[in-house]
Amino acid sequence: MTPLDDILRALLTSYETDGGINHLDGTNLPSQDSIKQLAVDCMHLLFPGYFDERGLTKKEVPGHVGRLLRRFETRLASETEKSLRFACLANPERRARELTDTALARFPELRKLIQTDVAAAFSGDPAARSVEEIIVAYPCVLVISLQRFAHVLYQLGVPLVPRMLTEFAHERTGCDIHPGAEIGSHFFIDHCTGVVIGETAHLGHHVKLYQGVTLGAKSFELDPEGNPIKGVKRHPDIEDHVTIYAHATILGGDTRVGAHSVVGSSVWLLQSVPPHSVVYFKGENLVIRTRQKDESVVETSKPKDFGDWEI
Repeated sequence: MTPLDDILRALLTSYETDGGINHLDGTNLPSQDSIKQLAVDCMHLLFPGYFDERGLTKKEVPGHVGRLLRRFETRLASETEKSLRFACLANPERRARELTDTALARFPELRKLIQTDVAAAFSGDPAARSVEEIIVAYPCVLVISLQRFAHVLYQLGVPLVPRMLTEFAHERTGCDIHPGAEIGSHFFIDHCTGVVIGETAHLGHHVKLYQGVTLGAKSFELDPEGNPIKGVKRHPDIEDHVTIYAHATILGGDTRVGAHSVVGSSVWLLQSVPPHSVVYFKGENLVIRTRQKDESVVETSKPKDFGDWEI
């Protein structure tokens, strides 16, 4: 017997004693490769023609999108059925088809919402030269778009698949947004890397974050056996027209940042602040003051011909 045979025998033993092996005699879990292809196809459906090797003519669009949509539908139904079987839910095949149809019916509405995110990115970054640059080159478009679709699946109660979709975006961008987070329109994450937004966070409209921002939990409530209690409000609420600068950390389910507020870089915030506030550190002291009406937060610009991209 070779050393490799010994390793094989030890591995097989560990599968039996330590777990961590997929369901060999039952349904398989959703495939990571298939979920990645779902994510790619989702972006192609949201922005047809932007990520293809050759351009599309107007005449080709119906056929191209039709083929893509049918492929996407088949794959999503298959992966959803796997996740429902894993969760031991009744009638997984029929239910997967129903959930897939419901999710796909939301695509036109999602596209309209995601257009506001692209518009916010263009308006909020003076370095951007075109809307096309935003779509093909800004990581926030990928991570926000996939989170918005994953959020639809999350609301429908689909297990596993929503989190796998957002983890694909996390892997690609370094930005981790849980599919449960509720996010309003015109959302922009400048630079994107290192941002973390927890499951029960609520973000209003026209929120802008910079790199490294965390919207997280203070601590976990535990049950009598010492296990984390699931489903409780753990993450903060960010109201409309709030800007949060780089590496700020805002924690707690009872923490609320009021509308039209600005949170400075590297702030550690565990308490609510009223609307129209400015939050920053002066030395070692946290300062929360009223924001003056004439205080400007970000530069804004708008192209001469913005077409359907409305701010």
